[in-house]
Amino acid sequence: MSGDKLPDIRELSFPDLQRFFQENNEKSFHARQVYDWLWKKACHSFNEMTDLSKSARKLLTDHFSFNTAVPEIIQKSSDGTIKAGFRLYDGLMIEGVLIPAAGRMTACISSQVGCALACRFCATGRLGFTRNLTAGEIFDQVTHLSYLSSSVNTKKISDPLNGKHQTDRSISPQVSNIVYMGMGEPFLNYESVVESVEKITSGDGLGISPQRITISSIGIPRMIRKMADDNPKYHFAISLHTAIEEKRNRIIPFNIQHPLNEITDALKYYKSVTGKRFTIEYIMIGDFNDSISDAAALAQFCRSFPVKINIIEYNQVMHSDFRRADPVKTKKFIQFLESRNLVVNLRKSRGNDIDGACGQLSLKWEVSDNGKG
Repeated sequence: MSGDKLPDIRELSFPDLQRFFQENNEKSFHARQVYDWLWKKACHSFNEMTDLSKSARKLLTDHFSFNTAVPEIIQKSSDGTIKAGFRLYDGLMIEGVLIPAAGRMTACISSQVGCALACRFCATGRLGFTRNLTAGEIFDQVTHLSYLSSSVNTKKISDPLNGKHQTDRSISPQVSNIVYMGMGEPFLNYESVVESVEKITSGDGLGISPQRITISSIGIPRMIRKMADDNPKYHFAISLHTAIEEKRNRIIPFNIQHPLNEITDALKYYKSVTGKRFTIEYIMIGDFNDSISDAAALAQFCRSFPVKINIIEYNQVMHSDFRRADPVKTKKFIQFLESRNLVVNLRKSRGNDIDGACGQLSLKWEVSDNGKG
């Protein structure tokens, strides 16, 4: 049987591994060893599992594949931001970004190959949708970006793994925050996203606090309710970008199917079930959603629940007529919101020069390599 037809080892739960070894007349404690290699030590091959016997490793090789996401192309911005292009087991690619800022190191990770939602301000939406990522492929982005964090304060990016995975390393994540804001819509890959969070936060995994994780969605009402019922420990952010229906329809086609009143009802449900505040993300687009009347509409929208608002600078996307808002208008917009007792943060653009900023992830370098760009 060819390797690509074998089940992925990281699709198995711990009880699955126990049963596998028992059924194959191997010692059951191997299950704990393998599980630790997968999720604590983040290995990427059976040969790395050096405390297993050769026969046990061969047994795994004969029955399972290892579907990984490995950084193949790494770019560094003048502001220290690092973007990695990850090659997947089937040859497809995704991007993840490491964003340094005062007192924190944020990993921005992807949940899908491409995106089906086609938001007009986002380069990823122009790629279309190819497939969902597995929990393991999402997990890999966190561990690799963590290793790359050692290069943030140096001029030259070194390959922390020296082109291969090393068996003597111990996992000690350097990222302080993780945001599911890369390629794809996390709520359209909900099961794998939630599983990846479990592996990232579990004591049997990386042990990162769920309070340092934020999952961002364009706002799918039924999935907001589902998430609320699941009582998440992570943070939730909604990519709103305008509280005016007609404008949101223009930039987010999905809004036509699920208008703002449906999203509002779902967010009220989230608040009633979880009691938590969430974040509203608002990309400021020049002469589109940056007026005081736009700010008033946003303030009205926020009356129904406790929120904080992140104002995001628009980043230029190819073939788009949108442009960044004037800083003076942005300042007045923020001042209006603050006058309504709303908590507002301005998120400065990072990684713009390597197409690694918010809304720019588009595999542009791969398109060029293929002679299509």
